[in-house]
Amino acid sequence: CLADATDRGQVSELVTLGELAREAFDAGVQVMIEGPGHMPINQIEANILLQKRICNGAPFYVLGPLVTDIAPGYDHITSAIGGAIAAQSGADFLCYVTPSEHLRLPTVEDVHEGVIASRIAAHAGDIAKNARAMDEDVRLARARKKLDWDEQIRLSVDPKKARSFRDVSPPEDSDVCTMCGSLCAIKITCE
Repeated sequence: CLADATDRGQVSELVTLGELAREAFDAGVQVMIEGPGHMPINQIEANILLQKRICNGAPFYVLGPLVTDIAPGYDHITSAIGGAIAAQSGADFLCYVTPSEHLRLPTVEDVHEGVIASRIAAHAGDIAKNARAMDEDVRLARARKKLDWDEQIRLSVDPKKARSFRDVSPPEDSDVCTMCGSLCAIKITCE
């Protein structure tokens, strides 16, 4: 839980992991270090940097971290928030968290939602570290400016879900969406 993030127990474990990582490196064994799963948002960057230093730069993966404990049923979202910050700060791998975390075994849909949330978080972190990572976003923005709905959906992180949202609420004017309709700022400025 958040209450024990960066406490003596966690830091002691990290020191031990660093010692074990050094032994593994010395023996020619690959190492990956698992990080904490619950952490206040303001402690994430410091924890990533501390892990990298203590564990000699070993790859670091985190379950999120979840940035609040009060969202059962939405842990994929709290995890994605923490994951984006962790990725930006140097985490090497984000483990997905499902909306059913702490509640039940996940369904196939839970896993899908968790993986998509984690992919979004990882992509957001990549954008912060590498300008080329934003190329996908630029392509989607160009499709949005052209009101090219098929291309926007094709380029989205979850085309099936994007298509289902568009299809379930079709606009009267196929150029726009039902959010703004005839008041679509993009359509107005392109006319």
